[in-house]
Amino acid sequence: MSIPAELDPAERILMGPGPSTVPSRILRAMGSPTLGHLDPQYIGYMDETCAMLREVFQTKNALTFPVSGTGMAGMEAIASNLIEPGDEAIVCINGVFGMRMQDIIERCGATVHALSIPWGETFTDEAVAAKIAEHPQAKLVTIVHAETSTGALQPLAGISKAVHNAGMLFVVDAVTSLGGHELKVDEWQIDAIFSGTQKCLSCPPGLSPVSFSDAALKVMEARKTKVQSWYLDVSMLRNYYTGSGGRAYHHTAPINMIYALREALRIVLEEGLEARIERHRVMHLELRAGLKLHSSKFPALTELRFGPRGHRRSCGSTQVARRLLYRDRCRPRRLRWQGLAHRVDGPLRHAPQRADHFGRLERLLGLNVTQLAAHDFPRRTPGHRPTGSSVR
Repeated sequence: MSIPAELDPAERILMGPGPSTVPSRILRAMGSPTLGHLDPQYIGYMDETCAMLREVFQTKNALTFPVSGTGMAGMEAIASNLIEPGDEAIVCINGVFGMRMQDIIERCGATVHALSIPWGETFTDEAVAAKIAEHPQAKLVTIVHAETSTGALQPLAGISKAVHNAGMLFVVDAVTSLGGHELKVDEWQIDAIFSGTQKCLSCPPGLSPVSFSDAALKVMEARKTKVQSWYLDVSMLRNYYTGSGGRAYHHTAPINMIYALREALRIVLEEGLEARIERHRVMHLELRAGLKLHSSKFPALTELRFGPRGHRRSCGSTQVARRLLYRDRCRPRRLRWQGLAHRVDGPLRHAPQRADHFGRLERLLGLNVTQLAAHDFPRRTPGHRPTGSSVR
């Protein structure tokens, strides 16, 4: 075969549900010289990364570290370490990732009691408490904080109380929300939580930050069976990510991805976590206002709908006719405004098209790219009028 040309990826305006646009500071850090995974200097960088993760998670959990793998690796790590064959678990499902958690927990040998509601809605404390009362033998309750597939932001504090009153563990998927929404692991008594690097942290995909409470560690230490995944076995991983002095080798860590996450977390803390969360909120409101402004001119934006109570603020989903977005003549424009053609899966797959503003996008490019794109699609595509839209 002939040798492919030198890598030259086009610059995209990443406004889909992830990955998000990565600042040059993070890319430069990622290109730093690779150290050995047991090199004392690298261990120091890794420990700094874990310490900053604790700050962003707002926890003092000693076992807080980045799993080597994307967000799904974090989900699998938590499920496979906390669940044993024969256990029972309650899984809250209001989108794609609740369904994935159900699948993974069932693969671990547990019986899942699913609490399902229409996609896009959020759970009430009373509904979760009632499900807990139906299944008092369940070991844990899992829920998605910000459901990527629909944009629903789930309140957690009240549900956490119901879970702990029943003596269960509280497990949270925070892939979309970490670094962009209020997330108080200790105050809300979250026992196990996982996230991803490629959304509000504006870091390339490849790591899944996790954190385990002391109660979760006790459950893992009391296991009667081996964790089904050697690679994700926290009983071994903790000997590498925690402690002082030398560390026990488990696997070759993705050194340069740790550099990237370390720099991403530095950026978050430099800005200030509260300021960053507020910026995401303000950008969400500006996105909505801009699309409303265009709705007076273009049919594609005439039926703005912002969803039920609890929708998260870091993602707006705009629906434009599929025939408009997916015709070949629109491909150059669709690629330019990467993200406006992202489809929602499952029951909503025929509804919204996605427009997200994770991380630092508006600082790098200006949030008005979303508003301009909404203006650009109908104006530059003659003969194809969209059927309506919604913003979530």
